[in-house]
Amino acid sequence: MLHSIVDPALTQTLTVAGDLIERTSSTRQVQQIVQLSLAPVFMLAAIGAFLNVMNARLFWLIEKIERIERAIDRGAGKLRRLELPALRQRRSYAQWAINLSTGAALVICLVVAFLFVSAYIQPRIGTLVAGAWIVAVVLLSGALLVFLLETRLATNSARERRQISQEIREREETSD
Repeated sequence: MLHSIVDPALTQTLTVAGDLIERTSSTRQVQQIVQLSLAPVFMLAAIGAFLNVMNARLFWLIEKIERIERAIDRGAGKLRRLELPALRQRRSYAQWAINLSTGAALVICLVVAFLFVSAYIQPRIGTLVAGAWIVAVVLLSGALLVFLLETRLATNSARERRQISQEIREREETSD
């Protein structure tokens, strides 16, 4: 008689909630999910260290560009002015590396969330987890490639940087 009084939708909701509680109460299952999420979490820590390095490089570049621009405003720094395009290119590379790394970190956070969710829902989302992991690796690879370009430009001598700056200025003039 009580069954006829209770709304069927409420009964269904209580059943789903009961199933979810039953599935999530397994300490063993939670331990397995935590173990599965260790690799992405270690990758997340590595990205954090990489972001720290890239932010320090970006800050240094911004400061150097501003110092040169202030010197130019004072009428000094004629030779240093020639290096500005190369420094700005390095700044752009550093910004791209930071953006791509941050994107990879965000996707890895989703991977960890998907790992936990996938254990407790009926539809299997392994393909989604794998796809997200691939996206994270591609983003991180892009960040490392851009970092390689930035460090390669940074290791050039002042004379080489001025030559590269000249080439950048010429490309910008022809593209306008």
